[in-house]
Amino acid sequence: MMARLVFATNNAHKIEELEAILAPAWEGFEPGVVARMAEFNLPDPVEDGVSFAENSLLKARAVCAATGLPAIADDSGLSVDVLGGAPGIFSARWSGRHGDDAANLDLLLAQLADVPEAHRGAAFVSAAALVLPDGREFVEYGTVEGTLLRERRGENGFGYDPIFVPKGFEVTTAQMSPEEKNAISHRGIAFRALTPRIIEALTA
Repeated sequence: MMARLVFATNNAHKIEELEAILAPAWEGFEPGVVARMAEFNLPDPVEDGVSFAENSLLKARAVCAATGLPAIADDSGLSVDVLGGAPGIFSARWSGRHGDDAANLDLLLAQLADVPEAHRGAAFVSAAALVLPDGREFVEYGTVEGTLLRERRGENGFGYDPIFVPKGFEVTTAQMSPEEKNAISHRGIAFRALTPRIIEALTA
């Protein structure tokens, strides 16, 4: 087995997404090179930063320190223009309950109920961080601009996907296939930008 990378997550979908990005870019790539925290019995790192980049670095640093292996992490969320960038880093717990997608979405729709179509701009934002055992750190960003609908459409995706229509499209990200969404997603953009650093770190 070649060198391994630990992703500061236990989300299997994120692991699959990163491996799908690494495989075509890395000659000799082997499945399983990306490990999840559960393999090391690690607790969830504390996310008390004030930006996407700070939170992703906090998670990657904690996992790198605990395992002695290169670590990657991402932090992402929805930035709504008329809310001054909120929910932002609080996207996953906007309603007060972490990970309650339905409640978060209901609250946001209620807050935007009186906002006219011309002012319903928003963007999905992601910061992906790579932390190496030698102390080097790298952060890359991904942003997808779009608009927010007044009601849900689509059954795929998660979070705010059912109301987010990316710029240049007529469907929400919840109406896209996983492949279509990954091709344009904020997280995919950030991961692809970080890929050369990851490959360099694991093949040096």
